[in-house]
Amino acid sequence: MSSSSLALVNLRAAVILIVLAFHSVLPYLAFLPPTPYPFDQPPYLWLAFPIIDSQRWFGFDLFCAWQDVGLMSLMFFLSGLFVPSSLAGKGSRKFLSDRLLRIGLPMALAVIFLSPLAYYAAYRTTAVDPGLDAFWQSWLALPFWPCGPQWFLGQLVAFNILAAGIHRFIPGWNFRLARLAALADENPVRFGAGFAAISAAAYIPLLLTYSPFAWINVGPMAFQPTRPLHYLAYFLAGMAVGAHGLDRGLLRPDGILAQRWIVWLAAAFASFLLWAAATSATLPDWENAPLAAKLATGTGFAVACATSCLCSLAICLRFAHWRARAFDSLSANAYRIYLIHYVFAVWLQYALLGIGLFAIGKAVIVFCGTLIASWSMAAALGGALPVLRPRETVREARGA
Repeated sequence: MSSSSLALVNLRAAVILIVLAFHSVLPYLAFLPPTPYPFDQPPYLWLAFPIIDSQRWFGFDLFCAWQDVGLMSLMFFLSGLFVPSSLAGKGSRKFLSDRLLRIGLPMALAVIFLSPLAYYAAYRTTAVDPGLDAFWQSWLALPFWPCGPQWFLGQLVAFNILAAGIHRFIPGWNFRLARLAALADENPVRFGAGFAAISAAAYIPLLLTYSPFAWINVGPMAFQPTRPLHYLAYFLAGMAVGAHGLDRGLLRPDGILAQRWIVWLAAAFASFLLWAAATSATLPDWENAPLAAKLATGTGFAVACATSCLCSLAICLRFAHWRARAFDSLSANAYRIYLIHYVFAVWLQYALLGIGLFAIGKAVIVFCGTLIASWSMAAALGGALPVLRPRETVREARGA
């Protein structure tokens, strides 16, 4: 593997660890109410916080806020990186059928079977009758089918369908995207500024229409109405960088982005603080918050996302071009872990509710238990679920 490919493999492993950590600490956020959210009453906030523990630590609030800003945007960016080479090698029809098999089918199975299993723990925290029959009746009475973390895969399928359509009906699209990415070869600041502007243009109009905290559930699909275009912009940016080449421009291990990783780390931290300051002014009452505060929140979000994404790339390109068996295995099993980890996380949180242990201790137990259980099961499943392994990822990246 090239140094860039190794860095991306290791970044994929790091991302799945962050995802598990994010979901592990949710019951211990300081801002949560003292009691669990009702299972049968709108706005169904148990979807985001299925378990609420009495032990809290404000540090987890800061961690989750930072990851909410940058993590999902980075995941959509990474998802778009290998799309151009895959489309070039397979064509639209084969690419789309593969993506529906690799992403759509496992996602559907997870939503149908694993989501009820995970959320049964949330139901038990407030139910008068905690039995399975009562839970199933309450589940079917909901006006939608909760999908849990699989909302990400639903949007990813939609973006891949769009990419296949672009490849089919817009000849030369990859060269145009590559030329855009080439503009940032020696100037990642220009790329970051331009991309933040595009992200802000996609995000702010929807932010002024909806609350940044709103979710829409339609059948088995869920999404934040303020963010689909924002996430699409990151997916397309990943496609642009991938079309330009994984060992060129922004992704060069010896490039300017990697060399100035400390600058991007400082920029990501500073922009997160600015976004947090603007957001805090709107938290008490978003609907009646001043327009200037809303615009500052949207602009801060776009800038924080861009700097956080580039910071993650810079650090991995600078330091993570090495081979480690554990990270290779994590990267190979990352998709399967994502599909199944939520069940283990929620039930471990439920099991710890009555234990008098401080929040950090509980979070560590949940994270370690979720990692071990989901990683072991993902490795045991092996080829049962079709996913890209690191070698296949690199072959696609090289246009094989």
